[in-house]
Amino acid sequence: MGRGGGDDVVRVSKRLSSVLRHRPDSVGLVLDDAGWVDVDALLAALAAHGLPLTRAELDRVVAGNDKRRFAYDGSGRRIRASQGHSVPVALGYAAEQPPDVLFHGTPRRALPAVLAEGLRPGRRHAVHLSADEPTARAVGARRGPAAVLRVDAAGLAATGAVFTRSANGVWLVDAVPPAFLAVLDG
Repeated sequence: MGRGGGDDVVRVSKRLSSVLRHRPDSVGLVLDDAGWVDVDALLAALAAHGLPLTRAELDRVVAGNDKRRFAYDGSGRRIRASQGHSVPVALGYAAEQPPDVLFHGTPRRALPAVLAEGLRPGRRHAVHLSADEPTARAVGARRGPAAVLRVDAAGLAATGAVFTRSANGVWLVDAVPPAFLAVLDG
């Protein structure tokens, strides 16, 4: 990764997100059904496409990512993105009872559509929800001034909606209808 330090970690993390969530084909890789890819194959593919990386550097990116976007399997020989895929994967997370309340951060400009249509996954496989308001606010602020929505997760679960939780603690659900949303600010 060179001498860039934190900037390099961010750059590599963004490239890994792109490859492991959305475009494994961009470096000639194919993810298995659960989103895993062999670490050695990933490193070779990245090197062949202009991002030479050692296993130690990859380990630093995985361990140092503040959102724990990536995970190794139990053997340490395979890696995948924890969630956020736009390519077909079955992550295999077990259904869990969510806390009574979860949160979702969204750009303020999206509020009218969200309040009319609810939360939908868009290009991803599931809607991403946070367990706390500060995390939701940070997520929503990535694309401009943020609004935070309170999600009645207990009420939604009571309707039969299935919640799962990714390896990095993000709550996932297929959709959140408007009736289960309240704006905390906006």
